[in-house]
Amino acid sequence: MNLALVDPFVLAQDMPEALIARLRSSGAAVCLRFNRQGDLLASGTAKGAIAIFDLETHGVARKLRGHTPGRQVQSLSWSACGRYLLSSSVDWKAILWDLNDGSRISTVNLGAPIYIAELHPHDHLLCTAALFEAQPVLASLDQPSTIRKPLPSSPKRSAYEQDEKHDPKNTTTVTIFTPSGDHIITGTTKGWLNIIKASTCSVIYSTRLSNKALLLLRLTTSGRDLLVNAADSIIRTVHLPDLDDPSFDPDNMRLEVEHKFQDVVNRLSWNHVAFSPSGDYVMASTLMNHDIYIWERGHGSLVKILEGPKEELGAVEWHPQRPFVAATG
Repeated sequence: MNLALVDPFVLAQDMPEALIARLRSSGAAVCLRFNRQGDLLASGTAKGAIAIFDLETHGVARKLRGHTPGRQVQSLSWSACGRYLLSSSVDWKAILWDLNDGSRISTVNLGAPIYIAELHPHDHLLCTAALFEAQPVLASLDQPSTIRKPLPSSPKRSAYEQDEKHDPKNTTTVTIFTPSGDHIITGTTKGWLNIIKASTCSVIYSTRLSNKALLLLRLTTSGRDLLVNAADSIIRTVHLPDLDDPSFDPDNMRLEVEHKFQDVVNRLSWNHVAFSPSGDYVMASTLMNHDIYIWERGHGSLVKILEGPKEELGAVEWHPQRPFVAATG
């Protein structure tokens, strides 16, 4: 595994400037996430192993093995307290780890290869997951009484546009919780963005952002700004209303795309996207390229291109508190 950490010359700066370290462990890293405190970095590999890095020493604090050897780790999600980590894989399993001792609290078979799984922001025994060619789920991680509730992939349609003949092919590719955990936001293969009420598992609002699949969704810490990476090579930012406001009415809701970020000259496709901690910047790694692009959201302009090592960069993550990023290569 080869992880690149980028740090600024001056900590007061908003953006990273220079490569400062490589974090190494066995296997090729394919996904990574900082914990919310920012002192640990979890990395999942193509061979199914997970390494936890201590960012003070740049050493491996713990190695976790529980997924089927040779089956890629697809996603990682931290609990708010930083004690628990959820990993998911194409081996159909979601594993909840206790990092106090490295033990497995729960191993849940979700019945299909997993695109992505995310912990509930306030309950580490609850997760949502998007599955390959299957309905997404809201799943408890209690054992042995694991409960899985299917979530809809079909968009909510108004009475005058009830055309669902194509909906069976509309499968969910990504799911995330809002910061309160009361709503789940999902993206589909047909470019639909669905907002689901977690308590009822029903779609309360849908809008189509693209004709291609939505690949990754990210929220700012406030939950009011959404970042969308789609297969059409366009990154979008969308401002959300306060979904937890008692006066919120989804029937009167209209979402508008704030900015579209793309490379119209080279037609670059984007591997991975992330917000800066403040939400003022958007970062993306590029397919078949070693550069990281950073845009500011005020005017939607490109402000920096970070040159990484001479290899394609995959996942990129911005530190939750400081202006440095981690990337897999």
